[in-house]
Amino acid sequence: MAKRLLRNRNEIEEILLRHSDTVYKIAYLRAGNVHDAEDIMQEVFLRFVKYSPVFETPEHEKAWFIRTTINRTNSFFTSAWKRRVVPLDETIKSYDEMSDSEVLDAVMQLPKDISTAIHLYYYEDMTVKEISETMNKSESAVKSLLFRGRKLLKLSLEDTYR
Repeated sequence: MAKRLLRNRNEIEEILLRHSDTVYKIAYLRAGNVHDAEDIMQEVFLRFVKYSPVFETPEHEKAWFIRTTINRTNSFFTSAWKRRVVPLDETIKSYDEMSDSEVLDAVMQLPKDISTAIHLYYYEDMTVKEISETMNKSESAVKSLLFRGRKLLKLSLEDTYR
């Protein structure tokens, strides 16, 4: 990512709008609350504006935003600031555009790697190969995460509807 591209304000806004849903959903899925997801989203977008990376394809651009969101989320939860903050009881409604909140809640209860793989596969329509490259895992590891995720979701949702 040594190359940088000077973009005008409209180009930047267009790119950020194109990826805002994906970045927010992944950040929310991994962070578990609106406030942290918004902070992470802001960090990802600031990083984009600061480094102004050049992308070979639209897929490469999307992968950069996904990978950066995952990395910023991981960094966010290992920072000294986050360790000192006491989480408040979340009383704010979840992201309005998300459909089927029971499934989303169940996905959010999964371990982070599993929930990320499930989200990328089902919500972002990424292939196993693309997910493996994005998450820096082998394809078999991603398949295993998806299998375990489906199994855990099935158990969780069966309990909900009994």
